[in-house]
Amino acid sequence: MNDQAEALRHMVRNQEMSDAGRMTRIITVTSGKGGVGKSNFSLNFAIALSRLGKKVLVFDADISMANIDVLMGISSTYNLYHLLKQEKTIWEIIQEGSQGVHFIAGGSGFKDLLDLSPSQLDFFAQQIGRLQGQYDIIIFDTGAGLSKETVKFIAAAQETIVVTTPEPTSITDAYALIKMVTAMENGVNFKLIVNRAVDEREGKATADKIGLVARRFLELDIPVLGILPDDPNVSKAVKKQVPFGIAFPGTDASKAINEIAYRFAEVPGSPASANSGVKGFLQRMFKRS
Repeated sequence: MNDQAEALRHMVRNQEMSDAGRMTRIITVTSGKGGVGKSNFSLNFAIALSRLGKKVLVFDADISMANIDVLMGISSTYNLYHLLKQEKTIWEIIQEGSQGVHFIAGGSGFKDLLDLSPSQLDFFAQQIGRLQGQYDIIIFDTGAGLSKETVKFIAAAQETIVVTTPEPTSITDAYALIKMVTAMENGVNFKLIVNRAVDEREGKATADKIGLVARRFLELDIPVLGILPDDPNVSKAVKKQVPFGIAFPGTDASKAINEIAYRFAEVPGSPASANSGVKGFLQRMFKRS
């Protein structure tokens, strides 16, 4: 772990100049209910982006069911809790996972984010601020449903990806989450992923249902980022504790997520400004300038 932390610090020192102009893109991935494959999407999406040459960091921000490390078969020594307690630096809690994707393991630490003392908040902001320019994309994989922590991540991120399935309860819960967030926060940039669709037609019909009611009742246009098929190899990969994009690169789900990552990478995020990147994320997260 110490060697890994030193390697990460070395990476920062070597790339401070070359990364000075890079604007980190902050994404929150969420869902209305559990069991829709949200974390599996986050991980494999990150891997697909990494293969496109993007430097990606995944925060496992699921307080109750953190499992990004489990999906990769990696045992995590440190997580956000150790950073908040000022026991470790940001570079010491970052680990390298599959396909060069970096990640921070989840745990109870994220629940403490909203109750930090001024000194803890200053330390946290300073540490997270060091990530600016070091990654192209940072993905926060939140818990399912709408906790106060999840709302903070959604409001602070530049983009929020909502994962749903064609099941009626999943559709209803996804719309409910979008509706409740919209009532509390303005200007959230939602995108939709339909997972476990039998075919393209079912996936599109699912997206249309959510899009129709969002436009009618919320005056929101929610673009569809992509549709993932109901692929039996995904569950096989979970049992093997290997991301399906690596375990079964030629399977339908892997091909679909590669296409999604390609389209996402081709469309730029928000223009660089004082309110974008890691600095903007921290300002929105804690409502401070």
